[in-house]
Amino acid sequence: MQEYLYKLATDENRGFIAGIIKAFLFILSFIYGSVVRILILFSRLKPHRLNCKVISVGNITLGGTGKTSLVEYIARYLKQQGHKVAILSRGYKRRITQYAIRNTQYATMGDEPYMLSKKLGDIPVIVDANRIRGAKQAIKEYRVDTVILDDGFQQWKIKKDLEITTIDVTDPFGNQHLLPRGILREPLTSLKRSDVFILTKTNLNPDIQDPKDFLSQINPAALILESIHKPLGFCKIDQPGELLNTEIFKGKTVTLFCGIADPDSFEDLIMSLGIKVGLSFSFPDHYNYSQKDLDKITQASKEKNIDTIVTTEKDAARLYAIRNTSPAQAGKAQYAIRILILRIELEIKDEQEFHNRLLQLYSG
Repeated sequence: MQEYLYKLATDENRGFIAGIIKAFLFILSFIYGSVVRILILFSRLKPHRLNCKVISVGNITLGGTGKTSLVEYIARYLKQQGHKVAILSRGYKRRITQYAIRNTQYATMGDEPYMLSKKLGDIPVIVDANRIRGAKQAIKEYRVDTVILDDGFQQWKIKKDLEITTIDVTDPFGNQHLLPRGILREPLTSLKRSDVFILTKTNLNPDIQDPKDFLSQINPAALILESIHKPLGFCKIDQPGELLNTEIFKGKTVTLFCGIADPDSFEDLIMSLGIKVGLSFSFPDHYNYSQKDLDKITQASKEKNIDTIVTTEKDAARLYAIRNTSPAQAGKAQYAIRILILRIELEIKDEQEFHNRLLQLYSG
């Protein structure tokens, strides 16, 4: 049902019946939009001011815009500049929902916070649906001077020092309708709140002038920067610290699988490396894999004589949770098929301009 509704929202499903349902969804979108506008108005009358700098990284559409990569980028840079940073996340679709601070269990954190925690080491990643409580704990326990709100655009109750919005240029605003008729989480006029726009995946869609012009019109004061998701290499799931050059797999046929909001961009990125895709499996975003799922993927690969399976870093976090296995156990070659993780990083064009904007928070 969720997948069907998403296809309606993105206009993938057409026809008479789909048209009737879309008309009903349009009415629901109007109601949803009215409620959101009221909530924003009252929430922003007296926002909560935290005793540290607050940087929000979010988006206006449903998932898949590259927020998490940008959060990692900002956290690393500010740490290099001598700042004490914590990341706050709600831990979407985590299995255990109690408050968690510096807990490195996937079930408690959720896939994206777990991935960030593993990659960032001593930078605290705090999972709490109540971001204000999480921020206060970060200040108390870790003496941080900055918190980064992962998926923070809809955190209207918190006073922010910098509002950064990621825009996926492969599908910037969908059909420009609000949920559930479209993929917008807020009206497009909400983009006036943003201080910085980061256009993501520009290597997958170089035609970015239209979204840039639109953003300039709706928010002339905001800084607009371009970015790409740059492949760093592959690592084996049981050897995450060893990076393999992408050139090794050029011309090779692989199986892909992922449970992310934008599976097409993952496939496009793999093919841009000169790698052939023999099989591709897509699951819902944040999908919790079972051993049965992995067995199905590996068996299908064996039947096609494919000996390499590739997935994303976010999906790998969920694979480790199968039967509470460790990375080494999850990657054992019981199928004589290797599972590789594509490692990527965000690369920002004119990054010095972005760095300057970040450092302005601490001047004066």
